[in-house]
Amino acid sequence: MRFLRTRLIDLVLVMVGVSILTFLMIRLIPGDAVAIMLGANTEVTADRVAELRGRLGLDQPIWVQYLSWIGGVLGGDLGVSIWTRRPVLDEIIGHVWPTLQLTVLALAIGAGLAVPLGVLMARLRGRGWDVGLQIGSVMGLTIPSFWLGIMLILALTVLAPEWQVLGYVPFSQDPVGNIQRLILPAFALALPILANLARLVRSAMLDALQQDYIRSARARGASEASILFKHALRNALIPFVTSVGIMTGYLLGGAIVVEQVFAIPGLGRLILGAIAERNYPLVQATILVVTFTFVMVNFAVDLLYALIDPRVRT
Repeated sequence: MRFLRTRLIDLVLVMVGVSILTFLMIRLIPGDAVAIMLGANTEVTADRVAELRGRLGLDQPIWVQYLSWIGGVLGGDLGVSIWTRRPVLDEIIGHVWPTLQLTVLALAIGAGLAVPLGVLMARLRGRGWDVGLQIGSVMGLTIPSFWLGIMLILALTVLAPEWQVLGYVPFSQDPVGNIQRLILPAFALALPILANLARLVRSAMLDALQQDYIRSARARGASEASILFKHALRNALIPFVTSVGIMTGYLLGGAIVVEQVFAIPGLGRLILGAIAERNYPLVQATILVVTFTFVMVNFAVDLLYALIDPRVRT
């Protein structure tokens, strides 16, 4: 319980700090949201700007604006979009599922393939295949996801023009079309994660295989498969689990760019549009939701880490 209490306190402190930084940084974006809104519809005058600024509460001191906003967030009210006048929560819910599905699919591909690939690389250490796989993993780390996505689109256009690669359809509406449109962006997003985690598993496996308990298992006549998967892999998964939590944040950030390449109407399009429009409530709430998701994933990873390695709880 002490371990859980400490992690919960850390979680609260992180979210408070993120909310303050997000609120302040949004207001450092060049441009005036009120002037932009008025300029799109009517002549911009000082009186009109002052009137609209007062109606939106932007004429209040910055600390009053923050307290008003965070008080609404704690009460479940994320604010109202400046442009559409719709609740921000409704805007986010309408765009969150494509991003969530893309992130989960990319994480499943990256983390799911990294474990067997890392074990294989450790098993083939010093051989030609190991060198080839390591070179491939370095390439996977250096290739930008958005560039890989563009190349995959061009390749599919030539090799399989009937394949639907752009846009998004809900899984409930068209399961095949949904997977067909998400598999390529998920792979483009997952490749750096796969390369990084595979190298991590390989390194952790090689370290575990040098330990005394592995030599004892071999002396008792344990099979190579038992040594690899029952003894070495369990200890190698400890840094792997921690890294998966960190990689989730990378996936959420990378999904914003990949969504633009594949024309997926997710949080990426919502955030970029809100920044361009200086839509403060929408940008603040979206970043807060993404950050909260990232923090909660890492909180769950901390708990899982403690279950795998009881020494963490002491």
